[in-house]
Amino acid sequence: MRTPLVLHAERLTKRYGRRPALTDCDLRIPRGHVVGLVGPNGAGKSTLLQLACGLIGPTSGTLSVLGSRPAANAAHLARVGFVAQDTPVYASFSIADHLKMGAWLNPSWDPALAKRRIAEVGLDPAQKAGRLSGGQRAQLALAIAAAKRPELLIFDEPAAALDPLARMGFMRSLVEFVGELGASAVLSSHLLSDVAQVCDYLVVLCASRIQIAGPVRDLLATHRRIAVDPAKVPAMSPTGDEIIWAEHGRALVRGDAAVRAGDAETVTLEELVLAYMSRAAGSAAAANAGTAVSR
Repeated sequence: MRTPLVLHAERLTKRYGRRPALTDCDLRIPRGHVVGLVGPNGAGKSTLLQLACGLIGPTSGTLSVLGSRPAANAAHLARVGFVAQDTPVYASFSIADHLKMGAWLNPSWDPALAKRRIAEVGLDPAQKAGRLSGGQRAQLALAIAAAKRPELLIFDEPAAALDPLARMGFMRSLVEFVGELGASAVLSSHLLSDVAQVCDYLVVLCASRIQIAGPVRDLLATHRRIAVDPAKVPAMSPTGDEIIWAEHGRALVRGDAAVRAGDAETVTLEELVLAYMSRAAGSAAAANAGTAVSR
């Protein structure tokens, strides 16, 4: 029996004019995970999430969300909750007004959940949204998204502009909502500490392409750091495994041989992500240089 997928992309491509935002992306993410989508600025993270929400369409390829075309109909829209990067709210509306609007727009709205979460984070329903702090706006946006009782919550770097204390509170609320709803979640972030804190599935997106994807535990279990000759770095490590990135006499490698080697060292999530991002950036730079020479 196949595991239901929360996101399924095949050769998904999105261009803005001649600039590629996503190129031939293949992705299969099973339900039941909190997914960390990481990559540098301009990697295509927001584009992927906007495609998943149906806000934009692909140039080519296919993408399904919860088994259907994104935003296929009103019923499908109700199954997805989205918190954008700037956690938009209506400045002249009170918090209570936002909850009333959420109830009017969403047939599966849970008023008890919304009111309880607003009270738990100390928000006054009568307060105007325009007078909220960044952390308070983020908590309001999260409560509204979760009160839809969606099957999938999508977050596009919602905590990027928050101070450390507000960000910690937001991440705690995110985990609580996912657990209470039994939902899946996709969190885009360039803050690896946030990803390490709450995510059990990782997608690294760089240079418009998926570099690696999988459960965090499995990825960490199949990568190791080993010593290599800095003057002579082969495509394969001395153990016969693939070298992802090498620098200063150390290499991050992927494969069974390195895992079994006694002198191989375990890697952190940050080391793994940076290795794949560095490899992608190096490949993109080499390709751009080759294009410039050919002209």
